[in-house]
Amino acid sequence: MSDTPVYQVLARKYRPETFADLVGQDAMVRTLKNAFDADRIAQAFIMTGIRGTGKTTTARIIAKGMNCIGPDGNGGPTTDPCGQCEHCTAIMEGRHVDVMEMDAASRTGVNDIREIIDSVHYRAASARYKIYIIDEVHMLSTSAFNALLKTLEEPPAHVKFIFATTEIRKVPVTVLSRCQRFDLRRIEPEVMIALLRKIATSENAEIADDALALITRAAEGSARDATSLLDQAISHGAGETTADQVRAMLGLADRGRVLDLFDLILKGDAAGALTELGAQYADGADPLAVLRDLAEITHWVSVVKITPEASEDPTISPDERQRGQSMAEALPMRILTRMWQMLLKTLEEVAAAPNAMMAAEMAVIRLTHVADLPAPEDLMRKLQDTLPPPAPGPTPATPNGAPSGGGSNYAASTTAAPTGGSGPTGQATALAPQVGAALAHYPTFEHVVELIRSNRDVKLLVEVETNLRLAAYQPGRIEFVPTSNAPADLSQRLGSALQRWTGNRWAVSVVNEGGAETIAEKRDAVTNAIKAEATEHPMVQAVLAAFPKAKIIDVKTAQEQAFEALAEALPEVEDEWDPFEED
Repeated sequence: MSDTPVYQVLARKYRPETFADLVGQDAMVRTLKNAFDADRIAQAFIMTGIRGTGKTTTARIIAKGMNCIGPDGNGGPTTDPCGQCEHCTAIMEGRHVDVMEMDAASRTGVNDIREIIDSVHYRAASARYKIYIIDEVHMLSTSAFNALLKTLEEPPAHVKFIFATTEIRKVPVTVLSRCQRFDLRRIEPEVMIALLRKIATSENAEIADDALALITRAAEGSARDATSLLDQAISHGAGETTADQVRAMLGLADRGRVLDLFDLILKGDAAGALTELGAQYADGADPLAVLRDLAEITHWVSVVKITPEASEDPTISPDERQRGQSMAEALPMRILTRMWQMLLKTLEEVAAAPNAMMAAEMAVIRLTHVADLPAPEDLMRKLQDTLPPPAPGPTPATPNGAPSGGGSNYAASTTAAPTGGSGPTGQATALAPQVGAALAHYPTFEHVVELIRSNRDVKLLVEVETNLRLAAYQPGRIEFVPTSNAPADLSQRLGSALQRWTGNRWAVSVVNEGGAETIAEKRDAVTNAIKAEATEHPMVQAVLAAFPKAKIIDVKTAQEQAFEALAEALPEVEDEWDPFEED
């Protein structure tokens, strides 16, 4: 048989053997070193983080450190295991009898945990500690976790548990509270690039810096993923690996060409954008990957617009950085957020489409047409420019007698007249001295209605507006004719509510005649008049001319807008609150 050595993949060949080899986890390493030096080694550890950050590797290093006896056989627990003694060697090779690894993804049941519980009472065969490493511990069943709790809380002195998981939220709090937790961070781009360069140098592989940047970006903080991609890239390059080769290997489009496509879309150049997309597809780019890159660029430019220092990402090339900064300065956030929302929807559609390229082309066409749509304020300005100059003469008046105009002035001009009231304002003012100071704040029935609205009694408000025909009003006294649909206790509930809110007694009585229209009836008449008036407004006519199928759905008065804003600003409360009430 041939003695040709078996090739070992880089992810295993360069797996860290000591804490010094771990990259990007300085905080965890420092804490563990301090714990070992102070002889305060926890009974259970739990490592959490994304894939490939070194959770299981860290567990093995801790196991080696706990059981290392040094080259001379007299060493104690250490964070710098020798790697030469029998225990370090056996653990490194995965054959140590006292260090047991279990994959919870395949052994999830309570019986698997019972095997561990039954074995913890026996001392370690040869090592200092008996160590149980459970990978993907969140996969254990609820009964398995419950069975483990007691042993985990009071394990024998010779037993240590080390857990690893990518889903820390799925681990019961009762388990977490019994473990010392370490969160392994994503590897920072600068650290990752340095690690990949070190490995490439050790392998005598020539690989360009921008190629390493592409690998780092694709790995998303996972050292194992990055090392595996580097292994593949070195084989793909067969000598000297370039960024273009790595891009082709990853199925990515040229970042510069994606920026070109981004530019064409934002300019509304549908033909140019389709031509560029077709060229990238012909060169081997995946349409879905191109759209993902467009979304990534949209996000990155948006972030750079808010925080310019984000452009200093080491995985971004100088040319891309300069173009991104220019886009961030030129593009309003409104367009970027619209692009982001549309691209998210587009990615769903393309992923589900039977032909990805056709779906991508349709998506690009839609993006180019939407990207150059004017903003609402630009559209209003354009419509205003099309209006003829106002004719000389007095300003036309609205039905309420106020001058009409555009914009917010129009909303103010259509405010409905106060509803109800038993006579001129002077009568209400004359009555005010005869009632309490609190009642003077409600000179008209409209003020009563707004009091009900501000206290958010929706049921009473609807009943008052639709079933109460006001016959007479003065502060503290209301007379009304009920409609046929009015509840029998309306007067009693209205009087009680007003007394509760104002602190003064109100006399609310039902009469047989003299009732005016209900607020709802008046509002409908006013609304129809306001809509008719709005239709005659030059700006509205310009909009209806530009959009023939448009209809006026609603017209909000300035007063209604103010009340809505107030209602949205106020928090929902269950109980009444008295600011003068003491605890």
